[in-house]
Amino acid sequence: MNFRVIAVTLCRFPNHGLQNLKKECTMFTGMIESLATVKNLSLRAGGGELFLDFSGFHDGLTLGESIAINGACLTVKEISGRMVSFDISGETLKKTALGKLQHAEKVNIERSLKMGDRLGGHFVTGHVDGIGMIQGKKQSADQCTMSFSVEKRLTDMMIEKGSVAIDGISLTVVDLADGLFSVAVIPYTLTATTLGFKKVGDPVNIETDMMGKWIKKHLANIQEKKGGITREQLIEQGFL
Repeated sequence: MNFRVIAVTLCRFPNHGLQNLKKECTMFTGMIESLATVKNLSLRAGGGELFLDFSGFHDGLTLGESIAINGACLTVKEISGRMVSFDISGETLKKTALGKLQHAEKVNIERSLKMGDRLGGHFVTGHVDGIGMIQGKKQSADQCTMSFSVEKRLTDMMIEKGSVAIDGISLTVVDLADGLFSVAVIPYTLTATTLGFKKVGDPVNIETDMMGKWIKKHLANIQEKKGGITREQLIEQGFL
């Protein structure tokens, strides 16, 4: 059997301007660039507004730019010196832990990937799948093993040694069970990201690897067809 690399279309290319193209093709790597400080979070019916202090990281920021805040893709609304604000939709508040942010709390920030950039982590979309809870932190000489509880639907899209984004940080799954998984965090990541501050019981944003989502969807489509997998289906999908 010959295996073919299946290309997944990550971006749609509309024919109505480069600005729309930019917004629909935003991607991240899960490599955190800096930390920002929460100055204010204003919640209202149907959404909210987040104000962050981008001290030391605000040069070159532009209005409309996409930035991952704890792994959630948000759009720069206003810039005033090093103060940057973002609108948060009701859907984002429902799917992420952003609504629980407190004054002076630190958040992970990453600017969107540009063509030609090094991909140090994995492709992260900034579309959070759900919220997890820290279940344990076990420190050793060279790393910290952290365990998380999540909905089973999320662990169904993970594999051991696969990638997962936790608060926007690209990490590798170590152990995996239904509704539980663990990762190994090196000392640098603990000092350079919010995971060093997080405690057992704290919520985190979880984004599973997009390849796991595509595979799960593909298998579900095959299972819906009666008679199992046929030779014709394998040929159609490029496996034969």
